[in-house]
Amino acid sequence: MKRITLLALSSLMMMGPAFAQTKPKVNSEKSKTMIETGKTNHYTFPLSDKVTRQEVTFKNRYGITIAADLYLPKNRGNEALAALAISGPFGAVKEQSSGLYAQNMAERGFAALAFDPSYTGESGGEPRNVASPDINTEDFSAAVDFLGLHPSVDRNCIGIIGICGWAGMALNAVAADKRVKAVATTSMYDMSRVMAKGYFDKLTNEERTKTLEQMSQQRWVDAEKGSPAPSTNNLPEKLQGNEPQFVVDYFNYYKTPRGFHPNSINSNGAWTATSPLSFMNMPLLTYIKEISPRPVLLIAGEKAHSRYFSEDAYKAAAGQKELMIIPHASHVDLYDRVNIIPFDKLTAFFNEHLKAGKAAPKEKAAAFGSVN
Repeated sequence: MKRITLLALSSLMMMGPAFAQTKPKVNSEKSKTMIETGKTNHYTFPLSDKVTRQEVTFKNRYGITIAADLYLPKNRGNEALAALAISGPFGAVKEQSSGLYAQNMAERGFAALAFDPSYTGESGGEPRNVASPDINTEDFSAAVDFLGLHPSVDRNCIGIIGICGWAGMALNAVAADKRVKAVATTSMYDMSRVMAKGYFDKLTNEERTKTLEQMSQQRWVDAEKGSPAPSTNNLPEKLQGNEPQFVVDYFNYYKTPRGFHPNSINSNGAWTATSPLSFMNMPLLTYIKEISPRPVLLIAGEKAHSRYFSEDAYKAAAGQKELMIIPHASHVDLYDRVNIIPFDKLTAFFNEHLKAGKAAPKEKAAAFGSVN
């Protein structure tokens, strides 16, 4: 694999500049309108007849409105449910992988909330297409706030699933938020590590300094213009045939009908060029040991280029922890390949560690109203 510079890591899925020579384009006026308004009815998977899906919003600790889809099993009875807050991958939206996960877990009896992180998708926050290790960690805790107040949920039985780049934020959130009883990740990226050190920690101090200098100078440009410039390190509009396999895998998800969504940064946009600045000095997994004694499940594909993030997080974690390697699977396979994603394992894990079943408190139900 070619060395990938840190500047490239500021892109939506950490693509090297050799594979992103042009600025991403909006594919149509219709798509442009949907991005500007944040509204689209397009999902990359059909709605299951075993669940209900409800559009909801809530605010995080910074006052940013988070847009989410709440999935509930249709045949749920009167008992309060164990619940899951789900987000990811990095640069994706709730109509893609996180929604698919939420729907599948709702089919298995959980209340599952798939949300768009701050500054992305239908969620609020300006400027658009910014990532933050702090604010995006907070988004998970805000999702827990929402779930814990919902009449269908047992607030003592809430877990988190983080996918790809949001998996690192998920682990960071659980380390601090002691309300969360269990956490699982799939195809985990430690975004702070990869931005600060490059893939496999290959970035030299000189390269790191050069990248910080470039982004520091970019701040002058952004300040003079009054708005942040987008990164140009994004998925190509067309494959040239010389890309690494993981770039091909990303392309085949985000740029094809399989996973394309007009609100997804990876499909149709760009992170701001200076997004990596805060990640580079704020290691997300510093306190991963403090998740213990609560359990951690880390799932990665055997052939995933990102596998080492999960392996190293497993080594760093304490207490109840498990690393599950999916044979023959790539990083992107765990986005949407329902025959590969170990939903049975996720179900068993959360059933074991989230013991729900109490009747929902009447005062919560009265405050929240009915759920369709």
